[in-house]
Amino acid sequence: MNELQAQLREWREAIERFVPPWWSRALAIALIVVGIVLPFFFSATSGFLNATIIAVAYAVMALGLNVVVGFAGLLDLGYVAFYAIGAYSLGWFGSGFFFKANLHVLIDPSRSAVPGVHLNFVLILIAAAVICAVAGIIIGLPTLRLRGDYIAIVTLAFGEIIGVVAVNGQSVHLGGGMTLTAGNLGISAVDPPWFPGTGLFSLLDLRPWYWLILAILLFVLFVNLRLRESRLGRAWVALREDEVAAVSMGIPLVRTKLLAYAIGAAFGGMSGAFFGTYYTEVNAGQFQFGFSIFILAMVIIGGLGSIWGAVLGGLLLGYINNYLIPDVLNSLPSTFGLNFQLTEVEYGIFGFLLVLVMILRPQGLLPERRRRLELTAQIAAQDAELVEAGEPVP
Repeated sequence: MNELQAQLREWREAIERFVPPWWSRALAIALIVVGIVLPFFFSATSGFLNATIIAVAYAVMALGLNVVVGFAGLLDLGYVAFYAIGAYSLGWFGSGFFFKANLHVLIDPSRSAVPGVHLNFVLILIAAAVICAVAGIIIGLPTLRLRGDYIAIVTLAFGEIIGVVAVNGQSVHLGGGMTLTAGNLGISAVDPPWFPGTGLFSLLDLRPWYWLILAILLFVLFVNLRLRESRLGRAWVALREDEVAAVSMGIPLVRTKLLAYAIGAAFGGMSGAFFGTYYTEVNAGQFQFGFSIFILAMVIIGGLGSIWGAVLGGLLLGYINNYLIPDVLNSLPSTFGLNFQLTEVEYGIFGFLLVLVMILRPQGLLPERRRRLELTAQIAAQDAELVEAGEPVP
């Protein structure tokens, strides 16, 4: 194994010597162009295109959780809560659920007479991000003095609380016969996105949905890249590596942690709002604890703290969960005389993949540079901090 790692290191160094410095930007532009034209290679209702839309939305969530877990080192097991809050934001501000209200802002003119609160989808995205950011700050406050497993317990409890509220919210009356949620009945008939010149989105044509979630992903990617190189991003990494040393150097502990929770939650809320309109319903049964573990697995498999790793993990598990297992390999066991389908053991498959990655590549599929150097023993952990700061290693 050591010989193989040494050989791979030599190949990587050889490639880096001959690759021009602008190759990463050129590759990014090429990937964006490929992403934009991808839907034209499939039918408007293709199952693969549907799986791609869901996988990209998962990647947005993985990027949000990566801010909390990967950048700041705060283990969050209740991330499904922000998915729920984002989805309910869509239900509250993009349907007739609050039927006593009558508010219409930048929506399709043909729906201007429909009762309820109906905002343009961009405004709903902003509202979901703000509400989830506030919720992220609320969950962050009890964890300021906690570390490690204790943070995980608090965030797990928060996710379960939101799930219980979603189920029993129909008992919370807001006046006029309106309630906080619709429980297991769900908020149905939510508004599809609408933009001037595009008309209402339809599930009979998935291309506009794909371009919308791709635009959200590119925005979240841009923010993540800017944050990673900012003073705030370096403060997160410092807290992750040694909280006591970081505080002693003047990093504000409270503000830095709360910003990590708020920003990560905002991204999760945006993806949750998209899922709410794409699934055409907001149902309390969608927000199970297993979803938090699913998103966390994306971040771990891709590489903790790695932006591109989070994207890869989200896309990979998204395709496996929504296309490869149900549509391609579902009947594979029957060819070996086994009387079950792969969809019945999908969580076992994800667990096996997670164990496999942890054994063969513990740093993740696309790790950040610092973590890769540490876990492959190419550099001492204390010297890796200099690499993170861009300083030469003695």
